[in-house]
Amino acid sequence: MLLAFDTASSTVTVALHDGTDVVAATSSAHGMKHGEQLAPLIEQVLAEGGTRPADLTGIAVGVGPGPFTGLRVGLVTARTMAHVLGVPVQGVCSLDALALEAVETGAVSGAFVVASDARRKEVYLASYDADGTRRDGPVVDKPAALATAGPVVGEGARLYPESFPDARGPQRPDAAWLARGVVAGRFEILGSEPLYLRRPDAVAGPR
Repeated sequence: MLLAFDTASSTVTVALHDGTDVVAATSSAHGMKHGEQLAPLIEQVLAEGGTRPADLTGIAVGVGPGPFTGLRVGLVTARTMAHVLGVPVQGVCSLDALALEAVETGAVSGAFVVASDARRKEVYLASYDADGTRRDGPVVDKPAALATAGPVVGEGARLYPESFPDARGPQRPDAAWLARGVVAGRFEILGSEPLYLRRPDAVAGPR
């Protein structure tokens, strides 16, 4: 049983995969407050899937790119659970999960990019081929610097239509597709280090 979750966007998403398909999945109804929402959503998904934590054989987690606070919640949870349960953690670029869903649901055909909200009027962006394999990125920059007339998956296109006029779904990562991609071997598996792409806002001052 694989538990998957992603906290790289403004919503928390959690799913449980039994090796054949997703058996339970949910996403937070409210944005932000990742620290308050992740644990209850994990408990909910495990209960719906009739699974105990001890039954888990692995954890998949989105490693971003995303805001510092949200990513930290997800990655600390993944590492802690993996340590306690003695199971591996498989990190995945959160944009890759969006790309896989877009390809598998027919939202795109041919090459495309994924752009997510990086705040500060910037986006995180990566480019993909028709199969959903990442070819370049991720990077963070102003939408105007990354503008394209081609298909754009993700929330960035909705937020900045002047730079990304050809918006496609989905908008935010879905843990169900994160789990499916890991089980199917569709992703480059990373460690559990976060993809921040820039320094966090809060830094230690001089001593």
